[in-house]
Amino acid sequence: MSDVKKVVLAYSGGLDTSVIVKWLQETYDCEVVTFTADIGQGEEVEPARAKAQALGVKEIHIEDLREEFVRDYVYPMFRANTLYEGEYLLGTSIARPLIARRLIEIADQTGADAISHGATGKGNDQVRFELGAYALKPGVKVIAPWREWDLNSREKLMAYCQQHDIPVDFSSKKKSPYSMDANLLHISYEGGILEDPWAEAEEEMWRWSVSPEAAPDTPTYIELTFDQGDIVAIDGVPMKPHEVLEKLNKLGGDNGIGRLDIVENRYVGMKSRGCYETPGGTIMLRAHRAIESLTLDREEAHLKDELMPRYAEVIYNGYWWSPERRMLQAAIDETQKNVSGVVRMKLYKGSATVAGRKSDASLFDESIATFEDDAGAYDQKDAEGFIKLNALRLRIAAGKGRRQD
Repeated sequence: MSDVKKVVLAYSGGLDTSVIVKWLQETYDCEVVTFTADIGQGEEVEPARAKAQALGVKEIHIEDLREEFVRDYVYPMFRANTLYEGEYLLGTSIARPLIARRLIEIADQTGADAISHGATGKGNDQVRFELGAYALKPGVKVIAPWREWDLNSREKLMAYCQQHDIPVDFSSKKKSPYSMDANLLHISYEGGILEDPWAEAEEEMWRWSVSPEAAPDTPTYIELTFDQGDIVAIDGVPMKPHEVLEKLNKLGGDNGIGRLDIVENRYVGMKSRGCYETPGGTIMLRAHRAIESLTLDREEAHLKDELMPRYAEVIYNGYWWSPERRMLQAAIDETQKNVSGVVRMKLYKGSATVAGRKSDASLFDESIATFEDDAGAYDQKDAEGFIKLNALRLRIAAGKGRRQD
């Protein structure tokens, strides 16, 4: 292990990563550089500086990446209306490529030999961090302590802290029953009673949203302005991407929107039950599909929907920096050139519904779509030939006695 002289660690300041700092120093006899990212997790990140300093860390990087996170990762993903397995809005998955990129960049800046993370050996995050790192720096060494050490319980981690005088602020507090991960797009919950798929999530678990039953009895209406597939204003007020998501999280949470309880298939092979709160993302998805319904050609929209599950799987599995994601992104972004306009949303007791949409680039032609007299814009007699041509193969098969049941 003598070849590792300096390691950049993705550092939260919590129990696990604080132990990892000391473990790296002892096991690898190396200098540790810490990197802490603010991607909207809702907690102060600056206290991580004092914790790292107390552990003897001399190079400490703390960065506000909220705007970059939403602008360069969340927004591009939402242009595809991305859902993993039809439900999950990929809140954890989409944050990992940004963190991986900054780990590599800081390693290059500081002359580090390796990077390290606190993801466990059972989860998807180890895959996402490391696939990203190898794509950006093929020869980088990755140290994953959870795959090396025997500190596989909270009790062992706490004993290690006491043995090595590691300051952990919450060491004496009651442990949350859930494993949580938060950023501007969502907050996730795993573990505890959620490990039983039959058990209903406790109401006190949810942090960002009220229950639909407790939401206001009057609906909230908002207008979202889109420019080439991205929301650029709320109720006519221009906002940066991260400001949009912050605002929609508040509005959605206040109206009981965005709760999800699913069992998903992890890339590493197991099924996992998780609960998610994605209030702003839920509103964004519904509104984006609404503006696309006006502005996308039928075949363009249908092909895009066919590509989406593959695109979602690529992101979920950690291949953001892959050639296939770039290829899919180019195709998706091409479809968004005319996806501009305004969508009016109604937020009410857990639901986000479309109340109106308009666009200068709309393909909706009222003179053709009307049930009233269309003044010859559409000749209904033409439909007869259209139907007969499309029925030809069915008629031939039926005429040959082919069974249709």
